[in-house]
Amino acid sequence: MKVEDIMTKNPVFLHDTDFMTHARQMIRDHNKRTLPVVDSKNRVIGMLSEKDALSIYSTKSNVTVEGFTSEVPDVYPDMDMMHAAKLMVDADLGRVPVIRSSHEKTLAGILSTVDIFRNLKPDNIPKKIVEDVMTRDVKTCSPRDSIARVWLNMKGMGFSGFPVVKDGQLVGMVTRRNIIRAGYARIEREDEHGTKSTMSPPVEKVMSSPAYTLSPRATLKEAIQAFLKLDVGRLSVVSNGNLVGIVDRNDIIKAFI
Repeated sequence: MKVEDIMTKNPVFLHDTDFMTHARQMIRDHNKRTLPVVDSKNRVIGMLSEKDALSIYSTKSNVTVEGFTSEVPDVYPDMDMMHAAKLMVDADLGRVPVIRSSHEKTLAGILSTVDIFRNLKPDNIPKKIVEDVMTRDVKTCSPRDSIARVWLNMKGMGFSGFPVVKDGQLVGMVTRRNIIRAGYARIEREDEHGTKSTMSPPVEKVMSSPAYTLSPRATLKEAIQAFLKLDVGRLSVVSNGNLVGIVDRNDIIKAFI
């Protein structure tokens, strides 16, 4: 199957001259983890992610998107779906812009792991279970941890979300998306509410609860169905009430390639 058969056409995008305040609002309004960025000629120059949106500091800076975009692999409409999936996994991306050609780098669409999940043939899904592909060394946080501290940990460890654990029990999940939606996007100095990092509210104020979970014995097909139904980037893996791992969309895609 080709990328053009499954990609989303006419995607939401940003211009490189847009202010980051506008970009964060677009991420919130359209419920997207990443958005493609184009120049004045509609040529793709990269992607802006939630992580990039959280990298700005002052609430009063008129900072534009251009300086915060990340490079992305070139994906074309006539490319095989699984070849594109491999490029996405290698770049650790869940969404990539599709460009018309190597010469005409204009935006043709967006390809996401969700698009790939929806078009996988059941017979091609590996006969594996979640514990075969999950991450076992799970980093967690407490509901009383400050948002500022958790964001710094996200930034330092390269994670986009943490399971939230209280008294040994999983109580929720906190992600970059939660932080942006709640308006605490610049917590290293001052956020949209004027809150400085030393006054940062606790994680329980923004976390998603209850946490979505999977059994380690769930099949990859069941995991894919859960990701499609819940529209989340990662799921906590729980056995006998204990958190034993975490699995994200790219972990599932890796099992195919």
